[in-house]
Amino acid sequence: MELNSNFTAQDQRFGRALRLLRDAIAAGAFPGCSLAVVHGGELVACQGLGRFTYEPQSPEVTADTIFDVASLTKIVATTTMAMILYQRGLLDLDLPVESVVREFAGRDRDNDPRRPQVTIRSLLAHTSGLPAYVRLFEQARTRDELALAACRTPLEAGPGERTAYSDIGFIVLGEALARLADESLDSFCHREIFGPLGMSRTCFNPPTEMRPIIPPSEDDRRFRQRIMQGEVNDENAFVMGGVAGHAGLFSSAPDLARFAAAMLRGGVIVRAQTLAVFAQAHPAKSGSPRALGFDLPSVPSQSGRHFSPRALGHLGFTGTSLWLDRERDLAIALLSNRTWPDRSSQEIKRVRPLVHDAIVEALTS
Repeated sequence: MELNSNFTAQDQRFGRALRLLRDAIAAGAFPGCSLAVVHGGELVACQGLGRFTYEPQSPEVTADTIFDVASLTKIVATTTMAMILYQRGLLDLDLPVESVVREFAGRDRDNDPRRPQVTIRSLLAHTSGLPAYVRLFEQARTRDELALAACRTPLEAGPGERTAYSDIGFIVLGEALARLADESLDSFCHREIFGPLGMSRTCFNPPTEMRPIIPPSEDDRRFRQRIMQGEVNDENAFVMGGVAGHAGLFSSAPDLARFAAAMLRGGVIVRAQTLAVFAQAHPAKSGSPRALGFDLPSVPSQSGRHFSPRALGHLGFTGTSLWLDRERDLAIALLSNRTWPDRSSQEIKRVRPLVHDAIVEALTS
């Protein structure tokens, strides 16, 4: 998909947002980042800042630098795959998960009658009752073992009782979608999403020769005992061979801009009517409602103060985010490796909404 570019004056127009990012780099929030802004159907900003690591001889981040986007996988790959299957009539959102993934019923069905009530919709909306996160990688040693462990993870609440963001739910969802499509998640997404949109720098499991041009995400001293560079940072996704419904994708800011523009425009790979179905808020008895697959702005929100209530987005653990606002015809992709050299820095949570605010204010002033 072609995306017209018009960012010749970006340094002046978005000067305050870029200064915020440079100051954050200088303060050690993250060593480098890339930013892309889509507005009115045009790419109006696209820039890389900082370096791969804090070492002065480290490579510079460019606009096209590829990052481990972590949980952006949930919207760019998994949710989009679900939308495509839905609009083709191959996915019933209210289908019980155990009817597709038999292992989900597992050993717990007799003592937990709630499991048959878990549907594809509840996995997408994070209302399934599954826990947020379990260190399944500490026991599982293969993809199949980890997928089975995710399917047998006990519920912490009844379906629909609460909204609780769940990596485990999206691992199960990825397995369900692959079975419905009779095709692996990575193969489907490459053919149906990344290829048609011209996302040439987006993939699961980047080839080994590409690793030196991808910033490292972490110096992992606990589990893999090596620097994670060009390999998925998330441990559960790592054991799954780098392809999972919740994490594993690598991408660049311009590629995510192409994806966001396609969502804003509608009809490219996903019809506007389909996105409207998935964009609806799905409240539970407790917790902030989410859309299907997408996050929604809350108060306060990492999207900042100016995105409309109809905005859709997601964050990634490694320091990535993508937000798109259909009312403003605006999308912002911000990628960083804030987990380098370890996961301690949380400063991006302060910086990111300020950057979003500065961008919106620059566009509306």
